[in-house]
Amino acid sequence: QVQLVESGGGLVQPGGSLRLSCAASGGTLANNAIGWFRQAPGKEREGVACVSSSGGSIYFVDSVKDRFTISRGNARTTVYLQMNSLKTEDTGVYYCAARPWNCVPGTSYNYWGQGTQVTVSS
Repeated sequence: QVQLVESGGGLVQPGGSLRLSCAASGGTLANNAIGWFRQAPGKEREGVACVSSSGGSIYFVDSVKDRFTISRGNARTTVYLQMNSLKTEDTGVYYCAARPWNCVPGTSYNYWGQGTQVTVSS
């Protein structure tokens, strides 16, 4: 069973950058699509980005396109979410999640991490 651990969250000023990491414990992410989700207080969890198991397909929600990138580490055990030009509306708890092979809309992912807080504030 794959266990996911997120890291890299924190407090940053608007316009700043953060890089989140999603690391696999007890397994590999090689055959899994990895999605990043976020949840702001009082709001539903939303998908932010996803990369397929092969890395050949990548998706972003419109609100983060041209600001966020997603990539897979060489060891195939880590996936990164690079967040640039952060805005206050990017604040929330960020989760990574895994499912076999391909990205899908919604939250139908098999494994979830515990989340990392991202706060964008001046």
